[in-house]
Amino acid sequence: MHSTDVENHQLPKLAIRPYPHQYISDWQLKDSTPITIRPIRPEDEALIVKSHKTLSEESVYLRYFHLIKLSQRIAYERLTIICFIDYDREIALVTEYENPATKETEISAVGRLSKLHGSDAAEFAMLVSDSFQCQGLSTELLKRLIDVGKNEKIWCIYADILADNLGMQGVCEIFFTHSTCNSIKG
Repeated sequence: MHSTDVENHQLPKLAIRPYPHQYISDWQLKDSTPITIRPIRPEDEALIVKSHKTLSEESVYLRYFHLIKLSQRIAYERLTIICFIDYDREIALVTEYENPATKETEISAVGRLSKLHGSDAAEFAMLVSDSFQCQGLSTELLKRLIDVGKNEKIWCIYADILADNLGMQGVCEIFFTHSTCNSIKG
């Protein structure tokens, strides 16, 4: 318990950082589909499973650098690590939309910014469902991750990208030449 005259900045740091509501916002794809971009939540596990079922082998290969079976990608142990995160160490942004055919909420992409232990640098990774590629989503997610990085006082954001992943290299070039994102490796 603290007295009411204690300023917020004087309070001790919380053991677990609360959900970062400040990173929630709406956006539109090139085809005018409305989406919400927000940090991942533990209850997104089922939506992540559904999202992985929409991925082609090529998308899986380009993201993970080798093929991973669906059963491995949606294993509970793995999804626990992906969905139950410490927002002090990483932020994963998901893009959700309402499927017009089913009227259900689905996740179309995930972008993750993971801080490197003991530094002010972070690695980013991204995975966009095949039917949502070429809609400006990767560019917007990377822009948002860079903004999150700035807010979190990260000075260097980088990614390892396969040489044949020309789409992601193109997205990164936009930020490499026009922003402070100075360490994207291909």
